Amino acid sequence: MDVFIIGITGGIGDALARRLRSRGDTVHGLVRRDDQRAALAAHGVRATIGDLAGMTVEELAAAFGGVDVIVFSAGSNGGSKEVTQAIDGDGVVKAVNAARLAGVERFVLVSVLPEAWRERSLGDEVEYYFAVKKSADVALSRSDLNWLILRPSLLVDDPGIGTVSLGPAEFHGQIAREDVAATLAELLHEPRIGRQILELNTGSTPIQEAVRANVRS
Repeated sequence: MDVFIIGITGGIGDALARRLRSRGDTVHGLVRRDDQRAALAAHGVRATIGDLAGMTVEELAAAFGGVDVIVFSAGSNGGSKEVTQAIDGDGVVKAVNAARLAGVERFVLVSVLPEAWRERSLGDEVEYYFAVKKSADVALSRSDLNWLILRPSLLVDDPGIGTVSLGPAEFHGQIAREDVAATLAELLHEPRIGRQILELNTGSTPIQEAVRANVRS
């Protein structure tokens, strides 16, 4: 499989790239700096230098080339409204349009659970982040691509445990980025899962089994 990861230098993107490479897949990514490109090249990952916010749809489509699937795991993490809109909002729409232009049908978006942190008093910028993430989910779900939206709960840097709870609706807790990446790798290799929204939390089901359970009959 030939996979292009937007957000390949992030926690999930990096872990996903490593897992895919270990399975023999070809991995591409988008980076901002040449030192990042060189570091990825040393591990067999082909990277294109570019700024998602500043690239045109045509430039991004050219970077995609003829890959099999695009994974969008970039995110502003609730920073300024301008950055959130540029990455989590406009960036997703741009990537969807570029995928169409490049003729790439499969598109996987890493989003966020809508009820995340509802027990807290969130600032305006974080509330804006959740609104933009939901808007991006809607935009992708209304596209003609073979899309998949994965909504993990609170991301942590703990070691992965290899078991999850995955389905159309899950409780919000927390989950290791390594387990999110492992789940994504399995989802990418399950072509029968598409045009679905799946939520992901820590659980007791082995990841391969959890993915198979979400194949529509």
